[in-house]
Amino acid sequence: MARQIEVKVPDIGDFDAVPVIEVLVAVGDRVSKDQGLATLESDKATMEVPSSDAGVVRELRIKVGDRVGEGVVIAILEAEGEGDATP
Repeated sequence: MARQIEVKVPDIGDFDAVPVIEVLVAVGDRVSKDQGLATLESDKATMEVPSSDAGVVRELRIKVGDRVGEGVVIAILEAEGEGDATP
């Protein structure tokens, strides 16, 4: 059985409202662990938000131009766990 995973913005330092400049995936895309999902831009740098798990993007909660901070949910993945395989 697949499980739902919330992918959140990781610690991005002292910034609490950085703009989303690019969304790298779409609903229905299959992603691998650590694959970039979105690009954020602060005053000092750009950074990609990686996927915490492998799975299929079921929902995107951000779009280009949104401002996000640490802990904001950017996507919902349908991830398959180790115990989910059928014999």
